[in-house]
Amino acid sequence: MQPRFCDSRHGQLGRQRGATLVVGLVLLLVLTVLGVSGMNMATLEVTMSSNTQFQQDAFQAAETGIDVPIAQRNFTTFAATTSSGSAGDGTYESEAVFVDTTPVPDIAFSMGTSTGSVQAFHFDIRSVGKGPRNAVSTHVQSFYVVGPGGN
Repeated sequence: MQPRFCDSRHGQLGRQRGATLVVGLVLLLVLTVLGVSGMNMATLEVTMSSNTQFQQDAFQAAETGIDVPIAQRNFTTFAATTSSGSAGDGTYESEAVFVDTTPVPDIAFSMGTSTGSVQAFHFDIRSVGKGPRNAVSTHVQSFYVVGPGGN
């Protein structure tokens, strides 16, 4: 029977095998921490992009709340008019209010009218758009309607 390989290196090899295990476990721990950190960052970015989309939905709903009353001519000089509805993933509520009358110089028009017969009627529309997750956007739009004035 031959003796097993016995020299002074045998003891060092046994210790090196244990060190490799420890280094491997430390590297696995580092990779695990990086993976969990990456997942948390991805989740945060998805949440941020969702919030941006919800704010855009509210913005577009508020814009629709301005466009609809103007397109339908849903305003009057007698009382404030309100309208509401949905636009995409959001809803809107708008109110059109008559503000004031402004005389317009007749020279600005070639209508052959007499002095003071043309006026600009000033209106304000305030629209509040609401999107998912309580996203809110408020817009105010002013406009004039030129029409016959009172003499």
